[in-house]
Amino acid sequence: MKEGKAFLKSKMKWVGLVGLVLSVFSLFVHFLLARFTEDGFSEYQSSITIFSWRPVFEATDLSRTSPLYRRLWGPVGQLESLQPHANTKGYYADPGAQSSGYIFVRIQGGFHEIRSSICDVVAVSRFLNATLVVPEIQQTTSKKGISSQFKSFAYLYNEETFMAALAKDVNIVKTLPKSLKSARRNKEIPVFRVPYAASPYYYLHNVLPILIKHSVVELVVSAGGCLQAILPPDLEEYQSLRCRVAFHALRFRQDVQDLATNILHRLRAPGRPFIAFDPGMTRDALAYHGCSELFQDVHAELIQHRRAWMRKRGIIKGQLSVNSAKQRLKGSCPLTPEEVGILLRAYGYSWDTIIYVSGGEVFGGQRTLIPLHGLFENVVDRTSLSTSWELSRIYGREANLDESYPRAPPSAQVETKLDAWKNSGPRPRPLPPPPARPKTYNIEGWWGWVAESDNEPESTVVELRTNAHKLLWEAIDYTVAVEADVFIPGFDSDGKGHPNFASLVMGHRLYQSAASKTYRPDRKEVVRLLDQIHGHIYHANHSWLTSIRRHMRSSLIDGLIEASNKSKSSSLLSHPVPECSCLRPNPSETLSNASTPSVHLQVHAALGVVHRCPAWMDGEKNLSSNEKDNEEDIDENDPSSSRLFLQHAGSHDAGGEDINLKEESQFEDQEEDGGD
Repeated sequence: MKEGKAFLKSKMKWVGLVGLVLSVFSLFVHFLLARFTEDGFSEYQSSITIFSWRPVFEATDLSRTSPLYRRLWGPVGQLESLQPHANTKGYYADPGAQSSGYIFVRIQGGFHEIRSSICDVVAVSRFLNATLVVPEIQQTTSKKGISSQFKSFAYLYNEETFMAALAKDVNIVKTLPKSLKSARRNKEIPVFRVPYAASPYYYLHNVLPILIKHSVVELVVSAGGCLQAILPPDLEEYQSLRCRVAFHALRFRQDVQDLATNILHRLRAPGRPFIAFDPGMTRDALAYHGCSELFQDVHAELIQHRRAWMRKRGIIKGQLSVNSAKQRLKGSCPLTPEEVGILLRAYGYSWDTIIYVSGGEVFGGQRTLIPLHGLFENVVDRTSLSTSWELSRIYGREANLDESYPRAPPSAQVETKLDAWKNSGPRPRPLPPPPARPKTYNIEGWWGWVAESDNEPESTVVELRTNAHKLLWEAIDYTVAVEADVFIPGFDSDGKGHPNFASLVMGHRLYQSAASKTYRPDRKEVVRLLDQIHGHIYHANHSWLTSIRRHMRSSLIDGLIEASNKSKSSSLLSHPVPECSCLRPNPSETLSNASTPSVHLQVHAALGVVHRCPAWMDGEKNLSSNEKDNEEDIDENDPSSSRLFLQHAGSHDAGGEDINLKEESQFEDQEEDGGD
C-alpha cells in the first residue's frame, strides 16, 4: 500500500516536471518567433498595450469636415501652391573624373550641427571638384564606447543611400587610399579648422591650393556649418545641392528609421492627429541667451556656471550676469512647456490632444513638463511609445562598461592595520596616507562639482556613449516631428546663437509640405499677452482668447516671413525657400485675380518664390480658390469650438468655472483672410 502511494507521488512529480518543461519551451518558441518575425511582432504589439502610454480621449470626436477641425488641423491654404523642387534648374555637369584631391572631414557637435555640416561639406567638395571621403562624426567614433559593428557615419545615417543619391553630384569614397591613410595617421596632411559660415572664396583661395599640392586635406567642422547660407546668384545650383543632401540623401540607418516609423504608427493608431512640440530648453541655449532665472533652484547655478565657461572660451561676448526677466520680455528666452500648453489650449486644442515632445532631453528634467501634463492628458515621447528592448536594439552590441564606474575604496580591515603595525620595525612609525579617494558626483546633483571648479568635469565613457545614443533619439524625434500634423517650437536657437533642432524640423516641413501647420509664435508678443493675465491665467476672458488666437493664426504666415528675414542668413536648411521650392499656380485663381494680386500671391512675393514648377507637376489636384478662401476665413459659430480653453470634459471637468456656456457659445473667433 505504501509502495503504491510512493509510486503515485513519483509519477505526479514527473508529470508536473514534463508540464513545466513544455511551458518553458512554448514560451521560448513564442519569443523566438516574435524576435525574428518583425511584422508579426509589430501586430502583436499593436494588439496589446505594452507601452507606458494609456491614451485617454473624450467620447466625441471632431468631424474632419467641421470648421473647427480645419482651423486646428487643416492645411494653410496660402502655402498650398509651394511645392518641393530641389532638382537642377539648368546645365549641370557630372563630377569630373580628374579630382583635385581628397577631402577628409571630421564633424563635431550635436544632431542639428552634424546635419547642417554634412550638407555644407558636400557642396564644398563639388565646388572644389574634390573627392569627398564619407565624413567622420566625432560623437560616434569607436572611442566613445559605441558598438563596434557601426562605422562613424553609418551609426546615424545610411551610408550606401548617401553615396548612391549623390553619385551625379560629387565623387564619394568610403575611406582614404592606403598611402594617405598612413599619412593621416602620422599627422602629415594639412588640417583646416573651418570657421562658421565661411565664404566660398575662403575655400577657393585657402583650401584649394593646399589640396592640389598635397592631394588631401582634413577639414574640422565644429560650429554646425562651414559654408555661408546665402550664396551669390551664380552659385544657385549649390543651394539646390544642399537641399538634395538634406532632404533626400541623408536617410537614417534602416533600423532607426523602422523604429521611428513604428512610433509614428502607434501615434496614429487612435485615429487622431497629433502635435509635435520641441521645447528647445537645453543648458547651452539657456546659458548663451542669459535665461538662468527661469529656474528658481540649483539649475540656475548650473546655467550660470556654463555661461562662465562659455565666456572663457569666447563663445559669449556679453556680461556674465544678465537680467533674465528683460531677456524674456525681449523674446530671447524659450517659451516654457506651460506657456506653450496655454497657447495651444487658448487656440482651441482640447485637453485630450496628443502632444509628442521631441528634441531630446529637456533641461530641468521631467518636472519641467509637469504643467504641460496638467493641461493635456496625452503627452508622450519616444520612451512611452517604445520598449527598452527596441531602443537597445538600435544601439547594437555594446561592451559592458560597469567597470568604468568609480567605486568607493575598500574599507580598512583591522587585521591589515595590525599586520602593518607589527611589520613597521623596532620603532613605531606612522603609516603612509591612504590613497586618494576618487571623486564621485551624483548624476542628479551636478552642484557637487559646481562649487569645486570653474571648469566642466571631463565626460566619462558612459556619458560619451549616452551622447552618441542621443543622436539616435533625436533622429527618431526628427522623423516624427517632420511627419506631425502640427508642429510648434519652444525655441529656435542653440547654444551658439545658431538655428537649432526645431529650426531644421521647420525647414524640412516647409520643403516637404509647406501647407502643413507649423506655428512660429513671436515670443516677445506671447510674453506680453501672458503677462496681461498673469494673476488669473487659468481664467482668461474672451478678448484675451481672441488675441491669442489671432496671433497663433498669423504666426503661420507672418512668422514664416519673419523667419525668411532673420534665420535665412544663418541656415539654408531652416528656411529652404525660395531656392528649393517652386510655385504650382491654381488656374482659376490666376484668371480671377489677373488685375488684382491675391493674398496668396502677396505671400509668395514676400517669400521670394518666383520659379514655376515643371509641367509634370501640374497634373496633381488643386483646391479651388473658393475652397481655399473658405479655409482661410473660418468663422467659429460652432459652440463646440469655443469651449473654455482650460476646461476638461466628462470626468476630467475641472469644475469651478464661472463663465457660463451661454456666453461661451456666443464667442466668435474673428479671423481675417491673410492670417491677421
